[in-house]
Amino acid sequence: MTAAGAAQPQQARVFSLTTPDLGERKRKLQVMARTDIALCALQAVREGGENNLHSHTTLDGFWIVLSGRARFYTTDDVLVADLGPREGVLIPRGYPYWFESAGEENLEILQFEAAARGLGEDVNFDRVDHKPRKFAPGSGGLAPP
Repeated sequence: MTAAGAAQPQQARVFSLTTPDLGERKRKLQVMARTDIALCALQAVREGGENNLHSHTTLDGFWIVLSGRARFYTTDDVLVADLGPREGVLIPRGYPYWFESAGEENLEILQFEAAARGLGEDVNFDRVDHKPRKFAPGSGGLAPP
């Protein structure tokens, strides 16, 4: 703490956007940088690599498509956004959502999230799973929790 009672500033961090290697996986997240209240990550998602309906209690998330297409949905699979390159969406804390890769090309999506309180070590520390989506057999989606 300084004499004025403020915490010492954290150091600047330089990073490059590196596409995660999917291997055989449908999705992979690569954390680029983080602080105690913010996270910047790049996700690579194969076609149909969807997840279940969830929200975050303390995270506001900004999502920007770098390549491919993304579709974001909310409760009852209502479409919120159909995004192409250089388009994005803000998902405020508490808002239920799920997204999928919707194009023929793999999705690369930049994720920036800021927390109303400290993030902790677990990226999904404040995740709340909602009524799971129904997955079609063989869809390749992630299994509901």
